[in-house]
Amino acid sequence: MSIPKEPRQLMINLMYLVLTAMLALNVSAEIINAFFMIDKGIKKSNEIVGKGNDAIISAITKQVEAYPQYKEYEDKAKEAHEISKEFYAYVKGIREEIIEAAGGIDPETQKPKDKKNKDLTTRILVDEGRGAELEKKIKETREKFEALMAGDPDKEAIETVMNNLALNVDDAYKKSDKSSWAEYNFKQMPVAAVIPMFTKFQNDAKTSETALLNYFAEKAQGTDIKFDSFEPVVSARKGYIIKGETYEAEVFLSASSTQNSGNTRISAGGRSLPVKDGKGTYKVTTSSTGTKKYNVSISVTNPLTKETKTFKKEFEYEVGERSVTVSADKMNVFYIGVKNPVSVVAAGIPSTSLKVSPSGISLNKTGNGKYTATATRPGNATITVSGGGLKSTQFKFRVKRIPDPIARLGNKNSGALGTGEFKAQGGVAAWLDNFDFEAKCRVEGFIMTRVAQRQDPVDAPNRGARFGGQAERLKNMASPGDIYYFENIKARCPGDAAARKINSLVFKIK
Repeated sequence: MSIPKEPRQLMINLMYLVLTAMLALNVSAEIINAFFMIDKGIKKSNEIVGKGNDAIISAITKQVEAYPQYKEYEDKAKEAHEISKEFYAYVKGIREEIIEAAGGIDPETQKPKDKKNKDLTTRILVDEGRGAELEKKIKETREKFEALMAGDPDKEAIETVMNNLALNVDDAYKKSDKSSWAEYNFKQMPVAAVIPMFTKFQNDAKTSETALLNYFAEKAQGTDIKFDSFEPVVSARKGYIIKGETYEAEVFLSASSTQNSGNTRISAGGRSLPVKDGKGTYKVTTSSTGTKKYNVSISVTNPLTKETKTFKKEFEYEVGERSVTVSADKMNVFYIGVKNPVSVVAAGIPSTSLKVSPSGISLNKTGNGKYTATATRPGNATITVSGGGLKSTQFKFRVKRIPDPIARLGNKNSGALGTGEFKAQGGVAAWLDNFDFEAKCRVEGFIMTRVAQRQDPVDAPNRGARFGGQAERLKNMASPGDIYYFENIKARCPGDAAARKINSLVFKIK
């Protein structure tokens, strides 16, 4: 019998041999449980090996997409996977047959109910010939694996792969008193011992598949992707520069190959560029404004065919003069009582070189070119920007109070209300509709008037936004047909020196 080279496979085999020897002495509950632990471990190994095999096949496929001449090895890799998959499903069927014969899985222990039964394994696998069928299937599957290697001239590599094919029929039974492989492996073996054996056969198929896949991946020039599509790329320090400054850009190939000899030639703007690490540096001094264009030509040698191809592309950049812009981020107005964000942008000038001076407002710097303007009185404000070679430039803004808020009772500003809904209200609120800033206005007072049917109006002055005292009592007297007036509503918004009068409300109780 061959000894597996793969450490995980060798460990699994040794553990199973030890447990089989212990079983021959005494089938205790601990040993039975140990078999299921082994089965669980081999299952986990199968999952890991399966994921690894999928990754190898995916890598081979990507390699063949770039280099179709290796299509033969992709086909063989997929065939090896199908052979392993078919064997795996076959063994799974026998495993499920044994478990069903043992009474199925116990929901409480998640193990076969009759896990110590030796007679049913002997009957099914030895007497009825299912073990002999499995032996034949193992041999056939191994032969299919070996056939995939046929015709390869690398005899030494083939021998190495053959030695790593774990799926095999052990002929140790010939040196025992057993008459067949099935009898040697399964006769009088409890269900608990046979279950991990099937999982091990599945593992043997997957690790044999791995040995073949690794060989095919090596034949397909490894699993690394080799690029054969190239495009010139320019990485400029600045796409927009100031007249008199130097335009500088790195010109390089956007794809590379591990087999690339470095035989790359780059020219830009009609002149050849020194190439280092696959990149060239293009420099030109500008003397006028406007859009500037230049052509790039890159010649590269294909790492496999040694064929040289040339790729060309046109690039452009913009040359301008120094300028500056100041904008209110929300609108061209500064509002009293809130923080107004402002951006100061000067093309071609570092923000640290700019001097920003306010008039009629105060400015607080919050970041690179970012400020917050605070205003205290209506009128006009000015921001003056200078420095960095820029002549002093003024920008004017209007300064206004926050717009009048809208008075509402709940979410309504007049109309009909049910008795219960009206009595549930807690007071009058001031809403800032369609205002882009974070600001809240508060109601400081109002006069509520109740006009009941065939009765004189009753007034109730109220301080603050919430109903209190007489206004609360008057509100709770509401009945269908009553009309309530909210007048002389006064509200104060951020930045207000005094409360302002806002809209009135009228509600009819239904």
